[in-house]
Amino acid sequence: MLDKRLVIVIGHYGSGKSEFSVNYAVKMKEKYENVSIADLDIVNPYFRSRERREFLEKIGVKVFDSSIKNTAIDIPALPAEMTGVILNPNERSILDVGGDPVGARVLARYAEQIKNVEYDMFFVINGNRPETSTCEGAIKYLKIIEATSKLKVTGLVNNTHMLKDTKVEDVEFGHELTKKVSWETDIPIRYEAVIKETAENIKNEEILEKLFPINLYMREEWMS
Repeated sequence: MLDKRLVIVIGHYGSGKSEFSVNYAVKMKEKYENVSIADLDIVNPYFRSRERREFLEKIGVKVFDSSIKNTAIDIPALPAEMTGVILNPNERSILDVGGDPVGARVLARYAEQIKNVEYDMFFVINGNRPETSTCEGAIKYLKIIEATSKLKVTGLVNNTHMLKDTKVEDVEFGHELTKKVSWETDIPIRYEAVIKETAENIKNEEILEKLFPINLYMREEWMS
Protein backbone atom coordinates (compact mmCIF):
# COMPACT_ATOMS: atom_id res chain seq x y z
CA MET A 1 0.00 0.00 0.00
CA LEU A 2 1.15 3.52 -0.79
CA ASP A 3 -0.77 5.09 2.08
CA LYS A 4 1.03 7.30 4.56
CA ARG A 5 1.84 6.13 8.10
CA LEU A 6 -0.89 8.34 9.60
CA VAL A 7 -4.34 7.92 8.06
CA ILE A 8 -7.27 10.13 9.03
CA VAL A 9 -10.78 8.92 8.13
CA ILE A 10 -13.59 11.44 7.83
CA GLY A 11 -17.07 11.38 6.32
CA HIS A 12 -20.67 12.29 6.88
CA TYR A 13 -22.64 10.65 9.67
CA GLY A 14 -23.84 7.31 8.30
CA SER A 15 -21.16 7.11 5.63
CA GLY A 16 -19.65 4.01 7.26
CA LYS A 17 -16.36 5.71 8.11
CA SER A 18 -15.96 3.81 11.39
CA GLU A 19 -16.62 0.52 9.60
CA PHE A 20 -13.97 1.42 7.06
CA SER A 21 -11.59 2.53 9.83
CA VAL A 22 -11.87 -0.77 11.69
CA ASN A 23 -11.47 -2.80 8.50
CA TYR A 24 -8.50 -0.65 7.54
CA ALA A 25 -6.87 -1.24 10.94
CA VAL A 26 -7.35 -5.00 10.51
CA LYS A 27 -5.74 -4.84 7.06
CA MET A 28 -2.83 -2.79 8.39
CA LYS A 29 -2.26 -5.32 11.16
CA GLU A 30 -1.79 -8.01 8.52
CA LYS A 31 1.15 -6.03 7.14
CA TYR A 32 2.66 -4.15 10.08
CA GLU A 33 3.58 -5.03 13.65
CA ASN A 34 2.60 -1.76 15.35
CA VAL A 35 -0.88 -0.51 14.52
CA SER A 36 -3.18 1.80 16.49
CA ILE A 37 -6.61 3.33 15.99
CA ALA A 38 -7.84 6.43 17.80
CA ASP A 39 -11.57 7.01 18.05
CA LEU A 40 -12.01 10.79 17.99
CA ASP A 41 -15.73 10.73 17.32
CA ILE A 42 -17.26 13.06 19.90
CA VAL A 43 -20.42 13.57 17.85
CA ASN A 44 -22.09 10.19 17.30
CA PRO A 45 -22.84 7.96 20.32
CA TYR A 46 -23.42 4.86 18.16
CA PHE A 47 -21.31 2.58 15.95
CA ARG A 48 -17.98 3.94 17.07
CA SER A 49 -14.74 2.11 16.44
CA ARG A 50 -14.09 2.03 20.20
CA GLU A 51 -17.00 -0.41 20.51
CA ARG A 52 -14.75 -3.03 18.91
CA ARG A 53 -11.93 -2.50 21.40
CA GLU A 54 -11.94 -6.12 22.61
CA PHE A 55 -11.76 -7.52 19.08
CA LEU A 56 -9.10 -5.05 17.94
CA GLU A 57 -6.90 -5.52 20.99
CA LYS A 58 -7.21 -9.29 20.65
CA ILE A 59 -5.56 -9.10 17.21
CA GLY A 60 -2.93 -6.68 18.50
CA VAL A 61 -4.32 -3.28 17.44
CA LYS A 62 -3.98 -0.60 20.12
CA VAL A 63 -7.16 1.41 20.70
CA PHE A 64 -7.30 4.97 22.01
CA ASP A 65 -10.49 6.88 22.74
CA SER A 66 -12.09 9.49 24.95
CA SER A 67 -10.89 9.47 28.55
CA ILE A 68 -14.57 9.12 29.48
CA LYS A 69 -15.07 5.36 29.36
CA ASN A 70 -18.86 5.36 29.04
CA THR A 71 -19.44 4.78 25.32
CA ALA A 72 -22.85 6.49 25.48
CA ILE A 73 -21.47 9.84 26.62
CA ASP A 74 -20.39 12.56 24.21
CA ILE A 75 -17.74 14.61 25.95
CA PRO A 76 -14.76 16.03 24.07
CA ALA A 77 -12.23 14.50 26.44
CA LEU A 78 -9.43 13.38 24.14
CA PRO A 79 -6.75 10.81 24.93
CA ALA A 80 -3.52 12.20 26.35
CA GLU A 81 -1.66 9.73 24.11
CA MET A 82 -2.88 11.48 20.94
CA THR A 83 0.39 13.33 20.38
CA GLY A 84 2.26 10.03 20.47
CA VAL A 85 -0.23 8.44 18.08
CA ILE A 86 0.34 11.25 15.60
CA LEU A 87 4.11 11.57 15.91
CA ASN A 88 5.32 7.99 16.50
CA PRO A 89 7.29 7.10 13.33
CA ASN A 90 7.23 3.39 14.18
CA GLU A 91 3.46 2.99 14.27
CA ARG A 92 0.76 2.85 11.62
CA SER A 93 -2.01 5.01 13.04
CA ILE A 94 -5.64 5.54 12.05
CA LEU A 95 -7.73 8.45 13.33
CA ASP A 96 -11.49 7.83 13.14
CA VAL A 97 -12.98 11.32 13.27
CA GLY A 98 -16.56 12.42 13.99
CA GLY A 99 -18.83 12.48 10.96
CA ASP A 100 -19.70 16.13 11.19
CA PRO A 101 -17.89 19.48 10.76
CA VAL A 102 -18.21 19.85 14.55
CA GLY A 103 -16.34 16.57 14.93
CA ALA A 104 -13.67 17.80 12.52
CA ARG A 105 -12.84 20.57 14.99
CA VAL A 106 -11.07 17.90 17.02
CA LEU A 107 -8.53 17.63 14.20
CA ALA A 108 -7.91 21.37 14.20
CA ARG A 109 -6.51 20.99 17.70
CA TYR A 110 -3.78 18.74 16.28
CA ALA A 111 -3.49 20.28 12.80
CA GLU A 112 -0.02 21.74 13.22
CA GLN A 113 1.37 18.47 14.58
CA ILE A 114 -0.28 16.49 11.77
CA LYS A 115 1.14 18.83 9.12
CA ASN A 116 4.63 18.00 10.38
CA VAL A 117 4.26 14.32 9.48
CA GLU A 118 3.27 12.51 6.31
CA TYR A 119 -0.45 11.86 6.46
CA ASP A 120 -3.42 10.83 4.36
CA MET A 121 -6.94 12.06 5.00
CA PHE A 122 -9.61 9.89 3.39
CA PHE A 123 -13.11 11.25 2.77
CA VAL A 124 -15.64 8.40 2.87
CA ILE A 125 -18.64 8.85 0.55
CA ASN A 126 -21.90 6.97 0.85
CA GLY A 127 -24.01 8.00 -2.13
CA ASN A 128 -27.12 6.70 -0.38
CA ARG A 129 -26.91 9.44 2.27
CA PRO A 130 -29.00 12.50 1.30
CA GLU A 131 -26.25 15.04 2.09
CA THR A 132 -23.69 13.27 -0.12
CA SER A 133 -25.92 11.80 -2.83
CA THR A 134 -24.79 14.38 -5.40
CA CYS A 135 -21.38 15.56 -6.51
CA GLU A 136 -22.17 19.11 -5.38
CA GLY A 137 -23.34 17.96 -1.96
CA ALA A 138 -20.31 15.73 -1.38
CA ILE A 139 -17.85 18.45 -2.42
CA LYS A 140 -19.57 21.03 -0.23
CA TYR A 141 -19.29 18.72 2.76
CA LEU A 142 -15.67 17.87 1.94
CA LYS A 143 -14.72 21.55 1.74
CA ILE A 144 -16.42 22.34 5.05
CA ILE A 145 -14.47 19.58 6.78
CA GLU A 146 -11.20 20.74 5.23
CA ALA A 147 -11.83 24.31 6.39
CA THR A 148 -12.83 23.20 9.88
CA SER A 149 -9.98 20.74 10.39
CA LYS A 150 -7.36 22.94 8.66
CA LEU A 151 -6.19 19.81 6.81
CA LYS A 152 -6.48 18.62 3.21
CA VAL A 153 -8.26 15.52 1.95
CA THR A 154 -5.81 13.36 0.01
CA GLY A 155 -8.04 10.46 -1.05
CA LEU A 156 -11.66 9.45 -1.62
CA VAL A 157 -13.32 6.22 -0.50
CA ASN A 158 -16.49 5.02 -2.20
CA ASN A 159 -18.48 3.29 0.52
CA THR A 160 -21.95 3.47 -0.99
CA HIS A 161 -23.95 0.76 0.69
CA MET A 162 -27.25 -0.47 2.06
CA LEU A 163 -25.60 -2.58 4.77
CA LYS A 164 -26.37 -6.29 4.21
CA ASP A 165 -28.75 -5.40 1.38
CA THR A 166 -26.02 -3.72 -0.67
CA LYS A 167 -26.26 -4.55 -4.36
CA VAL A 168 -23.73 -4.20 -7.15
CA GLU A 169 -25.84 -1.33 -8.49
CA ASP A 170 -25.35 0.60 -5.24
CA VAL A 171 -21.58 0.24 -5.53
CA GLU A 172 -21.58 1.26 -9.18
CA PHE A 173 -23.71 4.33 -8.45
CA GLY A 174 -21.31 5.31 -5.67
CA HIS A 175 -18.34 4.72 -7.96
CA GLU A 176 -19.68 7.09 -10.62
CA LEU A 177 -20.50 9.69 -7.97
CA THR A 178 -17.07 9.41 -6.35
CA LYS A 179 -15.44 9.60 -9.79
CA LYS A 180 -17.23 12.90 -10.46
CA VAL A 181 -16.06 14.23 -7.09
CA SER A 182 -12.52 13.14 -8.01
CA TRP A 183 -12.68 14.94 -11.35
CA GLU A 184 -13.97 18.14 -9.78
CA THR A 185 -11.51 18.21 -6.87
CA ASP A 186 -8.47 16.47 -8.41
CA ILE A 187 -8.45 14.15 -5.38
CA PRO A 188 -7.88 10.50 -6.34
CA ILE A 189 -10.15 7.60 -5.45
CA ARG A 190 -8.12 5.42 -3.12
CA TYR A 191 -10.56 2.65 -2.25
CA GLU A 192 -13.87 1.11 -3.27
CA ALA A 193 -15.15 -0.33 0.02
CA VAL A 194 -17.63 -3.15 -0.57
CA ILE A 195 -18.99 -5.79 1.82
CA LYS A 196 -17.39 -9.12 0.95
CA GLU A 197 -20.60 -10.81 -0.17
CA THR A 198 -21.23 -8.08 -2.74
CA ALA A 199 -17.57 -7.69 -3.67
CA GLU A 200 -17.59 -11.20 -5.11
CA ASN A 201 -20.06 -10.04 -7.77
CA ILE A 202 -18.28 -6.89 -8.91
CA LYS A 203 -17.33 -6.93 -12.61
CA ASN A 204 -16.49 -3.26 -13.21
CA GLU A 205 -12.73 -3.09 -13.88
CA GLU A 206 -12.36 0.41 -12.44
CA ILE A 207 -13.90 -0.71 -9.16
CA LEU A 208 -11.91 -3.94 -9.08
CA GLU A 209 -8.64 -2.00 -9.37
CA LYS A 210 -9.25 -0.38 -5.98
CA LEU A 211 -11.58 -2.91 -4.41
CA PHE A 212 -11.42 -3.04 -0.61
CA PRO A 213 -13.65 -5.89 0.64
CA ILE A 214 -14.93 -5.25 4.15
CA ASN A 215 -16.62 -7.14 6.97
CA LEU A 216 -19.48 -5.57 8.92
CA TYR A 217 -17.61 -5.47 12.21
CA MET A 218 -19.75 -2.61 13.51
CA ARG A 219 -23.04 -4.46 13.09
CA GLU A 220 -24.22 -7.16 15.43
CA GLU A 221 -25.35 -10.39 13.79
CA TRP A 222 -29.00 -9.69 14.56
CA MET A 223 -28.89 -6.27 12.89
CA SER A 224 -30.11 -5.84 9.33
